[in-house]
Amino acid sequence: MSPIQNKWQNKWQNKWQNKLLNKPLRSFTYDPPSGDVEVLHEDEHFLIIDKPAGLLSVPGKHEYLQDCLESRMQSRYPEARIIHRLDTATSGVMVLARTPHAHRHIGLQFENRQVSKTYIAHIWGKPSETSGTINLPLICDWPNRPLQKVDFEVGKPAKTEWEIIESIGDVTKILLKPKTGRSHQLRVHMLELGHPILGDNLYAHDDAFNAAPRMYLHASTLNFRHPDGGTHLEFVADCPF
Repeated sequence: MSPIQNKWQNKWQNKWQNKLLNKPLRSFTYDPPSGDVEVLHEDEHFLIIDKPAGLLSVPGKHEYLQDCLESRMQSRYPEARIIHRLDTATSGVMVLARTPHAHRHIGLQFENRQVSKTYIAHIWGKPSETSGTINLPLICDWPNRPLQKVDFEVGKPAKTEWEIIESIGDVTKILLKPKTGRSHQLRVHMLELGHPILGDNLYAHDDAFNAAPRMYLHASTLNFRHPDGGTHLEFVADCPF
């Protein structure tokens, strides 16, 4: 391990132990929003939708967790299949396949990191730089799941590029470009930057958590190649905050 990696690891472990592991997780009640999910685009191959915050992407194990994006979309489009997911608290653009070919084709693009995405977030405070890259490997903190943690020994590579859009008082609006798709990647990377996402019930300190009515993280754009012909496409979901 390089001296820089060792510095990051020691810093993370101390912060994690002091600020997260000794603090009980906030309570969570699943109360998904009502109403139809907005369809931004549809053709015979796939659907582009704008997932609302508070809605699971796929059903959970318990009966009260069955209402989700997948089930709502399949009530309107029985053939629709999930390709990727967003966290329950995250809103924004997603693609669902309507054919087995589209599912395989677009799914492989995700797997091979040929899909590009951008997110918009509001974070607590203002970074000292106007842009940067966070390259910290992540893994599930199993005894404290669903929390994720940085681990340089067994963590999976995770890379996020970020750029400030504007700062207003104690809050900064930021553009995030994940280059990998690890669970909670943007949330943990922003925490490691020292600026947690507002409203994040898992990682934000109390001031940042209470500063927003929901987690202010939104999947803004999604770029991939059309499964029929390979045309490069970009879809946008307007940020609601």
